[in-house]
Amino acid sequence: MEKKIEIEEIIREKAPHYRMIYMEADVENADVSDVLRDELNRLAAGLTELYELADINRRPAIAATRAVYKACGKDPNRYRPSQEQLMRRVVRGLGLYNVSQLVDAGNLLSLATGWSVGVFDRDCIEGDTITLGVGREGEPYEGIGRGELNIAGMPVIRDAVGGFGTPTSDHERTRTSPGTKHISVTMHIFDSRETDMPAILDMLRDLFTRHCHADAIEIAVVE
Repeated sequence: MEKKIEIEEIIREKAPHYRMIYMEADVENADVSDVLRDELNRLAAGLTELYELADINRRPAIAATRAVYKACGKDPNRYRPSQEQLMRRVVRGLGLYNVSQLVDAGNLLSLATGWSVGVFDRDCIEGDTITLGVGREGEPYEGIGRGELNIAGMPVIRDAVGGFGTPTSDHERTRTSPGTKHISVTMHIFDSRETDMPAILDMLRDLFTRHCHADAIEIAVVE
């Protein structure tokens, strides 16, 4: 793999059963296809039959993510994890934004599993090491479509320059674009004890292969 993954001790303390699924792949990006849009819509329709708005936070993966936010000192009601944001849009009948094959494949994976998924342009990640830690007071961070985001007390992925991914919002600096050819994908499994990891790994590989022509795929589960 091109990048080395490190988990800081504070994450191990706050989330002792944490696992990161990390994938690198060569891909093709494009506008969202009818096939992917239909797949997302079918999943969304199924979720609206299973969940009411009040049930979302009790979905095990979302509950585990929110618990780690609280343990790190962040209010998950004010800074909702991205998969919770997606679920709330679906259950409220607001629909999903279609962005690109890469972004929407990541959203589909997040909705299907309940875990936070980050899809990054690997050519925009600086250095050879990705580190997961907790955001610091005053640490600069520009969330995609959100402007400056207060990431203090929030799980954050950093490279040689600084933070570029959180479960709430990824950073403008490493966002994918129509020309993205190489990606890094992260999945934050904050409690792996009752998680079907082989099924998630198969889904990850399948979605990006079918929808983004992923090749040269390398996947690791980092403890």
